[in-house]
Amino acid sequence: MSFTDSSKPSPVRYFSSVSAYLAVIGECLVDVVHSETSAPKAHVGGSPFNVAVGLARLEHDVVFAGRRGDDDYGRMIARSLRAQGITALLDADASPTSVARATLDPTGQASYEFTLDWTLPSAEELENKFCALARETKPAAAGPEHAGPEHADSEHAGPERGDPVQAGPLEHLHAGSIGAMLQPGAETVKGVLDRARVVATISYDPNYRPTLVPNREEARRQAEEFIARADVIQASTDDLDLLYPERSHRETMEAWMQLGPALVTVTRGPSGAMGLTRAGFAEQEAFSIEVADTVGAGDSFMAATLSTLRGMHLLGASRREALREISTDQLATVLRTAARAAAINSSRFGAQPPTADELAQALES
Repeated sequence: MSFTDSSKPSPVRYFSSVSAYLAVIGECLVDVVHSETSAPKAHVGGSPFNVAVGLARLEHDVVFAGRRGDDDYGRMIARSLRAQGITALLDADASPTSVARATLDPTGQASYEFTLDWTLPSAEELENKFCALARETKPAAAGPEHAGPEHADSEHAGPERGDPVQAGPLEHLHAGSIGAMLQPGAETVKGVLDRARVVATISYDPNYRPTLVPNREEARRQAEEFIARADVIQASTDDLDLLYPERSHRETMEAWMQLGPALVTVTRGPSGAMGLTRAGFAEQEAFSIEVADTVGAGDSFMAATLSTLRGMHLLGASRREALREISTDQLATVLRTAARAAAINSSRFGAQPPTADELAQALES
C-alpha cells in the first residue's frame, strides 16, 4: 500500500463530512520545567507535538507520528493525544520516553537539556501505517476546545490511543525540530516526506538545537535537505543566527527560497514576524501582550500558518502550484493570523495554542 495506491478515496472538500487530514511527524516528549518561582512541573511537549495540538485546536483532523515508551511518561503522552482528539500513528515501544528538562529565565525564555531516543520504523512501514488508518467516524465527544493541557494528563482522559480520523487522504505533512535533525530517525522522516510529497504539501521548521547537533555545517546540510523537500518553511531569528551567523536574515530567507519552497516565514519574538514568497516580502509587528512565557509560541505560529493556508485552499499536492503563486496580501493575512496565535500562546504559561474561537475573536478585536 502506498500514498498513490489506486484505491484512492473519492475527492473531498475542506469541512466536508469526510475531510482530508493533516499530519505531523517528529518528537513528542515530556518537558520537566524548572523556574525560579515554582517547583518543577512535567508537561507533554516537543515542537512537532505542539504543532499537532495547535492544528487540532483549530479544528483540523490531525494524525501524529512520534514515538513514545511504554512507561509513565509515555502514557502521559498518549492521554494528551487522546484529550486533544489527535490520532496517534504509532503504538508505544520498549524504549524510554524522551525527556527535555527546560529552565526558564526571569524573562520566560527557556533553555533545554535532552534525554532522547529517536528511532522509528522504516519510511515504508510508516507510509503503510498512514495509508491503513481506520476509516471510522470520530465519536461526538468533547473536542479539543474543551480539553486543555491542564486536563490532558487526567487518568480519565481516555484510552491509550486517539480515535482514528474519518476517512480521507493525507493533505499536508509537517516535520521539524529534533525529529528532522537527530539520527537515525531524521533519515526516516526524510524518506517519509519524499513518499508523501506526491499527495501532500510539506512544511518544515528547523528549530535548531546546537546541544544536539553541535556541528553547524552538518546542521546546515540537514536543514537544507529538508528545505528542498518542503513547500512552507518557518524558522526563528535564533535559528538563522545559529545556522548562518555570517549573513543577514533576509539573505538567508532568499537563499532558502532558491531551494524550492513557496513560502518562508521567520519569527522575531517581540519584533514580530516576516515572510517571503515569489510575489514579495511582508512584515508583521508583534501584538502587544503581557508575556507569561514563550514556550510553544513558534509552534502556535506554525499551526496557525498552516490553518490559514488551508482556509485559502492552498494545501495538498494538487494545490502546490497555487501555493507558489500566493500573493503578498495573502502572505500578510497569514502573518497577521499566525502572529496573533503566537501572542495568545505567549500570554499563557506553557505551550497553550488558541482554539479556533479564541483566535477568531482575537482577530476581530
